[in-house]
Amino acid sequence: MKLAVLAILTSAAYANNDQALGPNLLGLIRDRANQSSTKSWEVGTWAETLIELDFPSMSVFSSSYLTPTPPSVQTLEPAISIGRQAVNSRSNQQLMPDGSAGDPASIGVAVLLGNRTNAPGANWAPAATDQLNALFNNTPRSIDGAISHRTEYVQLWNDFVYMVPPFLALYGVFTSNTSIIYESYNQISLYRKYLRDPSTSLWRHITTAPPAPNSPSPSGTPDMAPFNDTGIWATGNGWALGGMLRVLATIQNSPFSKQFEDEQGDLQDWISELHSAMASRLPNSGIFTNYLDDTTTFNDAASTAMFAATVYRFVTLSSPSKYGNIISAAERARNALYANNGGVHFDANGWLQPVVDPMSFHEQGKQSPEGQCFVLQMNNNWKAWVNSGSKSAAVRAVDVRVIGSLVGASILTMLPILLECI
Repeated sequence: MKLAVLAILTSAAYANNDQALGPNLLGLIRDRANQSSTKSWEVGTWAETLIELDFPSMSVFSSSYLTPTPPSVQTLEPAISIGRQAVNSRSNQQLMPDGSAGDPASIGVAVLLGNRTNAPGANWAPAATDQLNALFNNTPRSIDGAISHRTEYVQLWNDFVYMVPPFLALYGVFTSNTSIIYESYNQISLYRKYLRDPSTSLWRHITTAPPAPNSPSPSGTPDMAPFNDTGIWATGNGWALGGMLRVLATIQNSPFSKQFEDEQGDLQDWISELHSAMASRLPNSGIFTNYLDDTTTFNDAASTAMFAATVYRFVTLSSPSKYGNIISAAERARNALYANNGGVHFDANGWLQPVVDPMSFHEQGKQSPEGQCFVLQMNNNWKAWVNSGSKSAAVRAVDVRVIGSLVGASILTMLPILLECI
């Protein structure tokens, strides 16, 4: 009975604070994502977002993604067409060649879906295999096996976790290759080893690493000199969370779940740790600064949206315990982004504001294709969380202090009396 009262009070608190985006604004956000996604990582992120929004039964977050009643190929065309264009336009093993070894692999999810549904118009399987071989055989590695995010030298970016491991996990599941499934986990583990800051549990952005003796020779002429970015870039931590979640879901919802129980446990722990660390850095404004370890940097709504999106998704997927403070942070972030029904953080054309420049992570930008996708994922995941009843379930982990911050001191004062009366 006491938990029931707690649930009612907490749900009321959330409801009182809720903001929402109307269908017209959501349509503009979606249009901007579709029109502006041109770089390899933007294209891959947009394809994955489309699958989650429009074809959820085909998304790895569906418990039946391997045995769905698939939509018609014509219905799937918006997502399939992204993979088809990449397959038919590629000039080498990568799905969309650029200086990054990791970013083009993000398009691999759409390519694998095209192959899975026997969609016409592309030679899917060889393209997916070529992308896999580009990563495994033609990309520099660190001395302990971390695949470089860059083609020119061994450099590890936390962005990589969203781009490569989800592709590896899905490729492994679709081909029943447990070695590749394991490698999706192993790459996350290695990147975490190099990038995790032990004093904060947050991930630093970029580091270089010594190459393995038998590592493939760096390719091409570097378009930038090797460097480290030891700052804690907010969006990079969001990328890492999103990638770990996709790998966790891909394995959890597959026939190989039992075989990889330990790896799933690690992923859940790493996601929880990073959520907790980010939640503790969320400013009173509800919007992260571009670098979490430097509060003088500009506010960034893109990383804020990705943080909230991954919290809602993880709570729905795994029902973690003691997530009350983290859920509260996600709700503060979402309500800040949705303030005045989107009138504060979206311009008249639907662009999220303010955002980091996708091409220059130290500078504020005007438009962020991935930021648009993060908002769409957040909105989608939030709705799924609400519809699953997780608001009431989650209050088992919400303490009195969280409720007080949400509903005000008056209810906080009354709560002990209410609980004693039942």
